[in-house]
This record gives sequence, C-alpha cells and structure tokens, in this order.
Amino acid sequence: MSVGSASLAMAPFLRSVAAHASGQQEALPKRFVFVVKSSGVDKENLFPLGLEDQWSRDRDKLVDVSLTDRKLPDNFEPFEEIKDHLTVIQGLSGMNFVGNHTAGYGALSCHHSETVAIAPTIDCMLGDHLSTGLYKMYGMAMNGRLLEQSNGPEDSYCYPNISATKAGQPVAFQASPKKAFMELFGSAVASPAQLKRKLKLTSNLMDFMKDDARRIERQLSQEDKQRFANYTEAFESLRLRELKKVVLNDRIKRFAPELTNKYTSRAPSVRIALHFELATAALITGLTNVITLRPDTLGIIYSDLGISNHIHSLGHLGDGKTGNGWNGQRARKEIDKLHLGYVAKMAKKLKSIPEGDGTMLDNTMIVYTSCTGGQHHDGQRD
Repeated sequence: MSVGSASLAMAPFLRSVAAHASGQQEALPKRFVFVVKSSGVDKENLFPLGLEDQWSRDRDKLVDVSLTDRKLPDNFEPFEEIKDHLTVIQGLSGMNFVGNHTAGYGALSCHHSETVAIAPTIDCMLGDHLSTGLYKMYGMAMNGRLLEQSNGPEDSYCYPNISATKAGQPVAFQASPKKAFMELFGSAVASPAQLKRKLKLTSNLMDFMKDDARRIERQLSQEDKQRFANYTEAFESLRLRELKKVVLNDRIKRFAPELTNKYTSRAPSVRIALHFELATAALITGLTNVITLRPDTLGIIYSDLGISNHIHSLGHLGDGKTGNGWNGQRARKEIDKLHLGYVAKMAKKLKSIPEGDGTMLDNTMIVYTSCTGGQHHDGQRD
C-alpha cells in the first residue's frame, strides 16, 4: 500500500503494518514514556515486601531480586497481573545533577541544569530517533513554575523545566487537557454546548479518515484488521465521549445537580488522568513515540485526596498532619499510588493491543522517576 495515497493521519499505522508484516521484530516501533514526579519518591513506598532489611544491610552491594515470587507493596497493587513487566530500581546516584527542590532539566539529561537547559534531554533525543508521527515528543504538565504558591493549574502552554531539544531551547508542555485534545485529535471541548457548535462547524477527524479507513481495511488480513480497529478506536473513543455529552446534554441539565466537564476540571487527579488517557491514545495512533508527563510540581495541592498541603510543604511535614490526618510520608505514598495507578492503566491498555509477536507494551518503556528533590526534603530521592 502506498502511504502517499492515504491521508497523513494514516501514515503511522501503515508504517506499523509494514513492520508487522515484515516479521522483523526490530522494525516495530519503539516507544518511551517518562513520568517525572516532583519532590522525590520515598523509597520505603517502593520496596517489595521482605526486602527492606536486605536493602539497609547491603546498601553498598548490588542486589538483583526477581519480583515473580515477591508480594508487591500496596501502591504497586495495580501491577500485580503484569508484574513480569515491572522493574524497581533503587539506589541510583544523582549527585552530578542535584538541584534545590528539583534537578530541573538535569533529571532527564544528567547535567547540572536546574533552570537553564545546557544539553538536550533524553526524551527529546529519543523522539528525534524514534517518532515518525506528527510530534517528535509530546509533553503534558500540571503547570510550569517550580515554587508556585497557588494550586490553580495552567490553562495553556507552560515550561516545567524538564525537557529540552538542545542547550537553551526548552520544550513547552501543554497543561490544559482540553487544548491537548484539540492539538492531538482535532476536537477541543469546553462544554457540551460548545462541542455541539464545533461539531456543526468542523468535520470530525474520523469523518476525514473514513474513506481512507474503508479502503485500507479491505486490503488488510484478518489479524491486521483487528490491529487497525485498535488504531481507529483510539480516535473514535475520544470522539464518542464528547458526542455522548451532546446527545445527553438536555437530560443531564434536567436531572444533574451540577453539569461538569472533566476537561476543564481543576482537580489534580482528574487532570492527571486525562493526561495519561491522551498520552496513551497518542502512542496507539502513532502521533508520537515519546511522551513526557509532569504530574505535579511543588505548588500542587491534592485537595481531592483530602490533602491540604502543597507538595512543597509535604516534604517538610514530617510527623505533622495534613487536613485528613495523614503525615507527610503517608500523603506522599497516596500520591505515588495515584500516579502508579495511571501508569498501570496505560501499561495494561498497551498490553491489550497485539504487535509483532507480542503486544505494544513489549515495545514500550514507561519510566516513573523523581525529578530529584535534593536533601532539602525528607522525601527520599532514590
């Protein structure tokens, strides 16, 4: 099949079909997702049960233990059915790129470059080599300031000091799930009424693709038809969610106490969930092979978890209590659990889609890591 005769949106899938048909595993797309957590990740929350004492006793030795017969800590519970894909790495040194509250660009470049990029970061370098879609690397973040004192997230582009294409050239991340949706899939949503007007004024991406989709599907084998269905489903599921809002709009207004739109939600957990959902769809459709997510920064307050302190103060809370009675370590653990749940959901979705002799997950690495909080906070940086 000629890529040139199909719409641009079909090109990534056609390349994937060609690699799949060739039988060459090395030709299949490779993907990376970096989830960069603010202000450290407590190592105590990541130990497989029974290894805590061994870690304390053998800190200067390499300990390589299989997770197969180990019980995972409760914040890893979503990974239980896919733990053969899970690796926990502790004890890596970041002394060559520490910062005040964050290593900034150093977290993904291993340079001392907290506020000014002095080298390209690994996500951008991988994007240059791997991505064949519309975006070399796509980033989404809650906001872009390191020491913000407000819990209000940005509603447009921001610079979270994480990714850079080269020295002095940072990457702008999209903070708004609504605008990220518009960029990636051609349909932005602010409210059901606005969506209804947009659907009248603009053709939907699936409508644009349908002629190509029908023609291409007729030429596919039965196996590739299933893979193609997964490909188009990633577009279609996003569209149908918004169409349902329009269809149900009158009924929702009649019965619901309050009409909400999660794309404009300010709740951190909702916005983070949407970032992961959009990122997963972008990978499936081949719009990009590299995603970087910045789920929080120091000023974020997880009020929807009952936490009254922002991330910065949680690092200093010690045995003090948040609004719901948690101490600092417990609050950080619950935030890690929230993030890791979304990581696991992404991994399971990718595992459900066949690719080559395995699944998309077999060709995807998802890294959950700290931006290195430094010794300033009592949260551990491993």
